[in-house]
Amino acid sequence: MHSTNRFTARPWFILLVALALLNTEHWILNTSAAAAAARPNILLIVADDLGYSDPGCYGGDIQTPNLDGLAKNGLRFTQFYNTARCWPSRGALMTGYYAQQIHRDSLGSLGGGGKGVRQKWAPLLSTMLKAEGYRCYHSGKWHIDGKPLDNGFDHSFEIGGGQNNFFKAPGNTEDGVPNVQTPDYYVTSAAGAHAVKCLKEHAEKFSGQPFFQYLAFTSPHFPLQAPAADIARYKGKYEKGWDVMREERFGRQKKMGLVSTTLSALEVNIGPPYAFPEDIAKLGPGEINRPVPWATLTTEQRDFQATKMSIHAAMVDRMDQEIGQVLAQVKAMGALDNTIIMFLSDNGASAEIMVRGDGHDQQAPMGSAKTFLCLGPGFSSAANTPFRRHKTWVHEGGISTSFIVHWPAGIAARGELRHNPAHLIDVVPTLLEVTGTKKPAVFGGEPVPPAPGKSLVPAFKKDGTVAHDYLWWLHEDNKAVRVGDWKLVAAKGDPWELYDLKTDRAESHNLAAQMPDKVRELEQVWNKHTEETKTLVAKTAPAAGEGKAKKKGKGKAKQEQN
Repeated sequence: MHSTNRFTARPWFILLVALALLNTEHWILNTSAAAAAARPNILLIVADDLGYSDPGCYGGDIQTPNLDGLAKNGLRFTQFYNTARCWPSRGALMTGYYAQQIHRDSLGSLGGGGKGVRQKWAPLLSTMLKAEGYRCYHSGKWHIDGKPLDNGFDHSFEIGGGQNNFFKAPGNTEDGVPNVQTPDYYVTSAAGAHAVKCLKEHAEKFSGQPFFQYLAFTSPHFPLQAPAADIARYKGKYEKGWDVMREERFGRQKKMGLVSTTLSALEVNIGPPYAFPEDIAKLGPGEINRPVPWATLTTEQRDFQATKMSIHAAMVDRMDQEIGQVLAQVKAMGALDNTIIMFLSDNGASAEIMVRGDGHDQQAPMGSAKTFLCLGPGFSSAANTPFRRHKTWVHEGGISTSFIVHWPAGIAARGELRHNPAHLIDVVPTLLEVTGTKKPAVFGGEPVPPAPGKSLVPAFKKDGTVAHDYLWWLHEDNKAVRVGDWKLVAAKGDPWELYDLKTDRAESHNLAAQMPDKVRELEQVWNKHTEETKTLVAKTAPAAGEGKAKKKGKGKAKQEQN
């Protein structure tokens, strides 16, 4: 008697098994492909020195129809924070750690700063996504340690020397190759065009993979420069001055439900964070370094200041136009619904006034390649409406940013506000969750310490569902901590101030003297985090003198001030 099974011995059964296995393999492959296709693309857009109230959808008077459209069909966060400065913000944004934790901002004798180098355990978001099959593209400003192509990006347009002149190509590179100067070169447009180029290539060659497009503009960072036609659109618009502009923007913000505070008072004794009196002289009699009442300015000063604000507005307008070109490409790819788009700024508007690069020609048209202008504390105060202070300070004006999230496939809400406090450190955990990416426990042969950020995915569905134990700030000895609605803040050399942000994000009513116990409570939180950070970074602290941020002030190098 044969032992062969009567079913397996028959050819038709073997054929059925083969077909079943083939179908199973086909299903597995299709399921894997479907899972890969379901992962969202990412478009992360960063502005540079943009005021909280600059976009139209945050109360501004600048034409930003593309940002407004994203807000109308997505979410606007009203209490989203950055670190008050360029390089710390970019480090936090791309790693999910406070900048001091990764040597990307100064921590006293332990070094860190603009030249600090991250630990091996601190990969960038691009590196983590690359390992998950994402194609990664960088277009614009970098200001992170290392090079983009060595940190997970497949292509990179890096703005280098172009940060000192928007009309000049030298110093800017594409995959390491220098940009070529053209008659109509403008770096904001070059960054947008590069992003479109990368996405077109992606559609042609890599449509089976999700993409991460990191678009980091240098707009509206100084020097204030824009195409003449863009500037002309805003000619005369700001002659009413910063006092009226603040009131108008604040009125629109209240109608939108963005804020529940009073309008901060102009701090007429607070000027630029770094003193360069010789540069004030180079700029001529129209420059002024204090936000004094508009009515007290001379006619020449009013014209000069209003024109600077017109250039600032033109730069934001042009950035929005370039964002529109990128969005059009995403739409053309049929990818808009499943692309999570985030927009934010690295810090608040800047009160800085300086001249660098090729200098400033008083005879040249303002905003042209031969001029070097900065917004200054007057219109910076207006751009940061309704908050106090500016870039570098950790009062609300320096650390508050618009934050727009648009993702039709993943967010059901349309045009809603989220008052949930959040921070740059939350972006990485959010994007890791929506992409199904597990953060490694070990990286570079080193254990990865817990990160402070929280995923904002729950807040996409319902406001107030993401809670932080605290949010912490330190930059150039300006320091702050927020616990719930309470904020403790101090400018360098000043005592602690205490504010109830539930009703006073203008930081107008200092409660420190009335509530000393609350001051001590929050100070302990700030101190505890600071000491924990010191313990962490001491393990990899650079040798004395290495990686320290340069001190800023009269006579000091200005190249580090971005």
